[in-house]
Amino acid sequence: MPGLRRRGARRPVLKGLGGGSLSLAGLMVLAACSSAPMTPHRPTPGAIPGGPVPYTPSPNPGGPPPAPSNALSPAVLPGWNDEDHLAAFRAYVDGCGAAREDAARRVCARAKAMATTMTLTPSDARAFFEASFSAVPTATADGRPGLLTSYFTPEYPARRRPDAEFSAPVLPKPANPRAAGDRAYIESAARPDQALAWMRAEDLFFLQIQGSGYLTFEDGTRGRAAYAADNGKPFVGIARPMAQQGLLPQNGTSGDAIRGWLADHRGYQAQAVMALNPRYIFFRLDPDDNGHPAGAAGVPLTERRAIAVDPAHWRYGELVWLEADGGNLRGASASYRGLAMALDTGSAIRGPVRADLYMGRGDAAGAEAGTVRHPLRMWRLVPRG
Repeated sequence: MPGLRRRGARRPVLKGLGGGSLSLAGLMVLAACSSAPMTPHRPTPGAIPGGPVPYTPSPNPGGPPPAPSNALSPAVLPGWNDEDHLAAFRAYVDGCGAAREDAARRVCARAKAMATTMTLTPSDARAFFEASFSAVPTATADGRPGLLTSYFTPEYPARRRPDAEFSAPVLPKPANPRAAGDRAYIESAARPDQALAWMRAEDLFFLQIQGSGYLTFEDGTRGRAAYAADNGKPFVGIARPMAQQGLLPQNGTSGDAIRGWLADHRGYQAQAVMALNPRYIFFRLDPDDNGHPAGAAGVPLTERRAIAVDPAHWRYGELVWLEADGGNLRGASASYRGLAMALDTGSAIRGPVRADLYMGRGDAAGAEAGTVRHPLRMWRLVPRG
């Protein structure tokens, strides 16, 4: 099914990225997570009634968040009439169980009862949202727009044994991952007999950025490389230094462009560039579940309807309205807007107006994810209880 709507999309230039949630666009930003998709569009100019204001979480974790005086009806949100409310309702039912506040749990229970006892129409779903929630705008400290990026679950070829092309080991969690050293040291000290699988070096690098992914071996068997631990080092984006060194053009640092350069310069040159990021992810190898991975909330992510957020500002299981226009990466869609569930987080996702949209699984999802870097406005949909 589709999710957040996108209009004005240009044909993506990416071809298959490695996939957590540190977004592909986050790879660039830091160089300075089954429902209808969120859709790109052109937002209507002008301010939203009430204007964005900071949101203060409830001091009572079990009670509903306070409704600020400028809380809005969802009906006045930009693009609300164009939303696929039924698809958004299904995504809400799939993810609202992650909520822990009493009011949110009551609204979630009503939605689940509707889903099991009624044949719902889009009008039913819209009426549910408008009757059950108030929309509260959020804001950055300086009042400027925040940032929307995107991530996905990659699918990669892998080998049981190394060869000249598949030379990078997928390593399991060591006894003390925080004492393992930086990326360069871990790679130099890796023992072949420890490897869970072998990948192309650039694929493994992007798999670590995404945090998890699916591997297909030469005999056709498949497995899921799931995040197990990290070495505790900070993530350092490689896009800006690549542009500064003239390895890529300033406006050509998409995830696909970075991955292509690494593949074309496999060996010492690529290793030196990847070593600029000292962070290293260790994995475990699970069976392929034929679905989507769970986010930090412990709920499987719904493609184009789940976002990673900063847990310092958001609760898992919250319903969010996104409005993101004006992406400037080559091949980007014009904009994204729609309802999404807060179900994940990531090391690059910081601040009250910051979201990472889970685009799905596979090459097509990766192609689009690598072009998302859009100014963002967000509204929290507060349960009326």
